[in-house]
Amino acid sequence: MLKISARNLMNQPVSASSGPFSDFVQEALRVTAYAKQKGVALRVIGAAALRIHCPNHVRLHNALGRELTDLDFVGYTKQSEDIDRVFEELGYDTKQYLSAMMDRGLRSRKFFYDKNNKRISDVFLDRLEMCHIVDFRGRLEIDYPTVSLTDYLLAKMQIVKLNEKDVKDAIVLLIEHDIGSKDKEKIDSDYISRLLSEDWGFYYTFTTNINKIRQRVEEFEVISPEEKQKLIQNVDSLLGSIENRPKSFKWKMRARVGTKQKWYNEVEEVVR
Repeated sequence: MLKISARNLMNQPVSASSGPFSDFVQEALRVTAYAKQKGVALRVIGAAALRIHCPNHVRLHNALGRELTDLDFVGYTKQSEDIDRVFEELGYDTKQYLSAMMDRGLRSRKFFYDKNNKRISDVFLDRLEMCHIVDFRGRLEIDYPTVSLTDYLLAKMQIVKLNEKDVKDAIVLLIEHDIGSKDKEKIDSDYISRLLSEDWGFYYTFTTNINKIRQRVEEFEVISPEEKQKLIQNVDSLLGSIENRPKSFKWKMRARVGTKQKWYNEVEEVVR
């Protein structure tokens, strides 16, 4: 149990001197609530966001052995200086605590160090630039305190080489939340299918990964038959929407080339 409820942290004034908390979810909520008080759009992404947005399956997330290891947020470049102030006031050190060889990606990222818990918070500005680009501009207002479910799934499924933690996060997300549109508690298939109909590379990575999730769910004994069936239904529904969406001329031309040409960006490691 959290010492301070998520509801209290989301809806009541937060003092800058109240943390940082060692609990990942508590701290993610403290940061976003304080940012909101300051008029700064900051949203949680990553495993902490999943814990916040999938409260009915925290047990399953734990049972799958998914540990929280970092804190990730998304903000806007136009509020870059305000984001710096928020983290400074919340007790973070804004010095550059990393070495990196990721010039393109680092232009849209900030890092803040929590000395108390020896933990770095990563803030993506405007967009996630990895294997594929996930653009958050104009989309942080859809939900609070996390990014939208739709953007969360896109961020996971853009990874060409999925690791185990990404598989587990996607499984929990697709068990708890249905496919739909214009509902922040559902994954927006209209937005995803429209986005992928313009970009064959992202389409290929996304559909390859979502099919992989569908197959791999059978491997986990801690997932009930009912939960597995729910995930399969949601994946099939999402894939149906993606495949039925008319594709652009650019998409069709790139599809002819296929995987003979690299369809994704290489991601270099950030060493913290």
